Amino acid sequence: MSETGVVDGGESQAPAPKSLSPQARLKAILGGSAGNLVEWYDWFAYSSFSLYFAPVFFPKGDQTAQLLQAAAIFAVGFLARPLGAWMMGIYADRAGRRAALSVSVAMMCAGALVIAITPGFASIGAAAPVILLLARILQGLSVGGEYGASATYMSEMAGKARRGFWSSFQYVTLIAG
Repeated sequence: MSETGVVDGGESQAPAPKSLSPQARLKAILGGSAGNLVEWYDWFAYSSFSLYFAPVFFPKGDQTAQLLQAAAIFAVGFLARPLGAWMMGIYADRAGRRAALSVSVAMMCAGALVIAITPGFASIGAAAPVILLLARILQGLSVGGEYGASATYMSEMAGKARRGFWSSFQYVTLIAG
């Protein structure tokens, strides 16, 4: 991307950091940070609440087996992150980082919604853990795509003078999530 915010193909990615007012720069950084916060909150909510819904999705076996199955679902979502980073990186290069961040947050929210509305094993049998797995893969793709795109977006919006400070908001919102 050149200083004017135009990619080689002529597509506009984002406003050039030099042309942003301090208010617009702050709004862009806070917007990128808020998306990152939502992503990581949803990502960690699964691990926090897996204790409660593991018996609903995995009713067979003792509590340890149920928790291990819920942890395996977490692991599969975790392993989807690099694929999500690759896919969202390609999308971000074509449609812009802002669009990629919006798609990423929408994917994470869709995965959380699917988890929330999926009936348990008692209602739909083995389909319940399969749907849970697919929702976690969607969330893994999402969080993988969010991380790199938000880091790049925030560093681009920060400008040269305070790039380290403003880019640190990605990590702050990761921990806050």
